[in-house]
Amino acid sequence: MTANVNKTFAKVFGQLERLGLLLVSDSSFPSVSALVTGERIVGSWWSHNQAHTIFGINEMLEDHPDVLVMKLISGKVTFVHRELWGHVYSIAIARDDWQLKKLSGSAKSLLSLLDNEARLQTDKLGKSFGAKPGDTARELELRLLIHAQQIHTKSGKHAKVLETWDNWARRVGFRIGAKNSSTAQRYLEERLASIKTSSGDSSHFPWPAELI
Repeated sequence: MTANVNKTFAKVFGQLERLGLLLVSDSSFPSVSALVTGERIVGSWWSHNQAHTIFGINEMLEDHPDVLVMKLISGKVTFVHRELWGHVYSIAIARDDWQLKKLSGSAKSLLSLLDNEARLQTDKLGKSFGAKPGDTARELELRLLIHAQQIHTKSGKHAKVLETWDNWARRVGFRIGAKNSSTAQRYLEERLASIKTSSGDSSHFPWPAELI
């Protein structure tokens, strides 16, 4: 069984190396679930008879030193190969208008606190960041303003570890070399366009297309 999982992981990781981007599951964009099952899964992959294998491969990717996990494509969990980290980092730290305009007050407060603290955990945040701090964190996460990682706490509940991108870079040993954010956006848009496999694929990045 282990040999089969390792073989499947090698296949998935090889595709990630080639494309630079993979989703966990999607009906059209290349994904882990499709590579594992050979099928385009519509709906939740958790009900598939190979869900255990998909989950295991996802965890192996999350633990790999060359893989960044974030909500990048269409607001979904995306695996990003190290080759593209410089582009993602440059966009994330730019604090462009699309990232900051119309942020809620609680999101602005949380971002300010994280800028000072570098690392926070949602289950330890007070109500000053909204009734559900996890929702406030998600608002920042979807605009790429922070890096967020889901964890299980000792009590068995879900929480997120939030960190600045500079803190993430130090933690994973990424050598910072920021690029122009617009140039980085164009590069990733071109990469996304080259990956899309059908005209019906609506996969997109969070920044407005008209900015490109």
